[in-house]
Amino acid sequence: MAVPKKKTSRARRDRRRANHDRMATPNLANCPECNAPMIPHRACPACGVYRGRQVVEFSEDDESTESG
Repeated sequence: MAVPKKKTSRARRDRRRANHDRMATPNLANCPECNAPMIPHRACPACGVYRGRQVVEFSEDDESTESG
């Protein structure tokens, strides 16, 4: 069985482990209806449309916070 010849320092160990904590930024696409940025394969948070259909209904109060 292989055994390390030297002790791994805390800095080297922590530098190796730090890569697992990184989060990738989500890819963004533009909504075909309102052109607002949205995550692909999800309903648009601005207009509520997914694949050409209205899937999320917004009340009149929510339309004032629309970004598109």
